[in-house]
Amino acid sequence: MLNINNTALVLIDVQEKLAGIMHERQKLIEQLVKLICGARVLGLPVLWCEQNPEKIGPTIPQLTEHLDGLSPIAKMSFSCCRQDEFVEQLEATGVKQLLLAGIETHVCVYQTAAHLVEAGYEVQVVADAVSSRTAENREIGLGRIQAVGASLTSVEMAFFELLEVAEGQQFKDILKIVK
Repeated sequence: MLNINNTALVLIDVQEKLAGIMHERQKLIEQLVKLICGARVLGLPVLWCEQNPEKIGPTIPQLTEHLDGLSPIAKMSFSCCRQDEFVEQLEATGVKQLLLAGIETHVCVYQTAAHLVEAGYEVQVVADAVSSRTAENREIGLGRIQAVGASLTSVEMAFFELLEVAEGQQFKDILKIVK
């Protein structure tokens, strides 16, 4: 089970030139906004990566408007774990449980999940907050993610697992996000 004091969100490569060509892109963006807003309500650390931002562009504004106070980590490798700045920021959080979301499921999300599991992290990929250009590649990516030892979750499942109880201000704020 996810623990609110031991979990961080990793947002992967939701950038201008990629986001617009994703399978079910509108649903993806809606779920990512919910996930980011909920992570902020719950006080989770958020690490945010961009693949080759000079060529692919910045993270889409629908997400960056909810990422105030944070800066993206530029990377050239598909796996976030191949970028020293990401590894340093992750280690600085002190958490061992990670929620992964973003694009593309079968490339950067998969490779990051595999490396994080190998490094000893408990990884849960937020299945309704990841996508690829095709539904087939998304499904293949999710299968491979599970095969390397990561789990799948959903935005709502993760939120309520982290909350544990149906009371308090965080619960009320999360309800507003998911409704």
